Formats: sequence, structure tokens, C-alpha cells
Amino acid sequence: MIGRAEIAAAHDKVRAHIRRTPVLDLEAGALGIDTPLSLKLEHLQATGSFKVRGAFNNLLSETVPKAGVVAISGGNHGAAVAMAATKLGARSTVLVPETIAVEVKLARMRRFGTEVIVTPGSVDDAIAAYVRHAEETGALAVHPYDSLRTLAGQGTVGLELEEQVPDLDTLFVSVGGGGLIGGIAAWYAGRVKIVAVETTGTSSLDQTLKGTLPPDFRVSGISASGLGASNIGTLPIEIIRAHVADNIVVADDDVVEAQRRLWSAARIVCEPGGVTALAALTSGAYQPETGERIGVLLCGGNAEPGWFEA
Repeated sequence: MIGRAEIAAAHDKVRAHIRRTPVLDLEAGALGIDTPLSLKLEHLQATGSFKVRGAFNNLLSETVPKAGVVAISGGNHGAAVAMAATKLGARSTVLVPETIAVEVKLARMRRFGTEVIVTPGSVDDAIAAYVRHAEETGALAVHPYDSLRTLAGQGTVGLELEEQVPDLDTLFVSVGGGGLIGGIAAWYAGRVKIVAVETTGTSSLDQTLKGTLPPDFRVSGISASGLGASNIGTLPIEIIRAHVADNIVVADDDVVEAQRRLWSAARIVCEPGGVTALAALTSGAYQPETGERIGVLLCGGNAEPGWFEA
């Protein structure tokens, strides 16, 4: 399990290559809930998501072979690996499961200089193809969540946020494969209440914790391209079990409503997965205590601007 030392070391490596994203404080009532919120705006990273942190930590920690790097992604991790590889002078290939492929994210990845291969079948089929590609070509495989270097890189979000909002009580984080929440939870290590949030169609964590995740689970729904992991990584789940206090599952309609309120209050547009964490509050699934200092991570912004409009 990683800890604060590994995350601080990762931050030293990646800080010159990423943006220190701002925090926006919203007053009570701004989103229709009776508590102020601090929003960490990770959708403002150069690639549109937090994933650039883990990507750079991976590539700066290894000697990249001539074959370059390969990633498996619905879009955000792929764009991050593409940006990091291109900036460091390496080739990159991203395999995207056809079941969660979204054109805006495919175009985003290509913009950063990668070869995108849309693979037939499920997310698990694409993962198998990603493993084969690395074995057959010698490319460095950069896992989106089940890697110590990925976890440490994503944990730098927590390091920054603690410096920006040192009196935080509770932090809401959207969950896909567990890399982001695992890294952040490893940083805070119980000093802040971490709440995981998923949608019904991407609820791999909720089902894992309940012991009901089927082996053939297929993600679906509005947040699938961002939170579309069919299982939680073996490394993140260890951290999650130790340091994540609660998990909440919201409906797709709750995510749409959260984005509508966010747009109305602050003129911010995130992708569905990026705003899923906020939906735990705007839906009423979580009721803050009086005086509870609440933070929400807005983790991605790669979507069509008007996706939430009727």
C-alpha cells in the first residue's frame, strides 16, 4: 500500500508537467443545498482530467522503450498517456473498448498524438488486447488504476487539496477503477472522511464491497466512458477498505441534475463522470451535518458542452 511519502515523491516528479488546479468555494444555497462547498477543479487540467498526474508519474519513473507506451482507456487516461508520451518524445497507443467509446474522447486522444484503436467486445476484452499488445510489441503498459505509480500520481490531488483547504471534513470522489479515490485516500489516511460515488451502471465498487459483483459485469449508462471499469483494482481496493468511509450510488438522472445546477450556479461544465461525485449531494443521498466542511472533486471535463440540456 502506498502512503504519503510515495505521493509526495510523485508530486515532485510531475509538478512541472501538470497544472495546480484551483478550488472554487460556493456559498450555501448555490446548488440548492444548505451548505457551502469547496470544488477542486481537476477538469481544468490540460487533458481535461486528473489522469495526467498518474500518466506522468508512470512515464517519468520508467525508461520508455522504443516501442513506446500502451494504455487501455475510455478516453481520459488515454489522453493523459498520449500527452505525457508526446511531451517526453515517445510513441503511444490507446485501446478503447467499443462499448464505452465516445467520439469527443476519441478525438481528444488523437489530438494529443496517440494512435487510437477501438476494440470489439467488452471492457475485459479490451484489457486482454492491451496486455497482448504490450507483450507482443514490448511497449510499456500504463495501467489506468491498478498500479502503484498510477495511485501515487493520482494521490497528488489530495496533497494539493489539503494545502488549499486544510480544514476539510469530508471529500466526495467519483469512482471508476479506484485509482483516483485510492490515491487520495492513501494521502489522507483517515484524516478526512472520503465518500465514494458511482452511478448505478458503473457500480463496480458498491458491488465489490457487497460481494455481489458478477464476473461478467458490463458497465453502462451516462458515466460509463469516464467511470467504466468492470472491476476495482486489487491495489486500490486495499486502500479503499482501509480508508474510505462511505460509498453512494446515484442514478443517471441525478448526474444530469447535478450538472444543470452546477451550470446554473457557476457556469462550469464537466463530463458525466466528472460531476457524479456532486450528485451525491444535489440528489440528497448524503445529508451534511451542521458545519461540516465539504469538498467535491470535479475530476473530468471531456464531454460535449450541452450534454445535460434537454
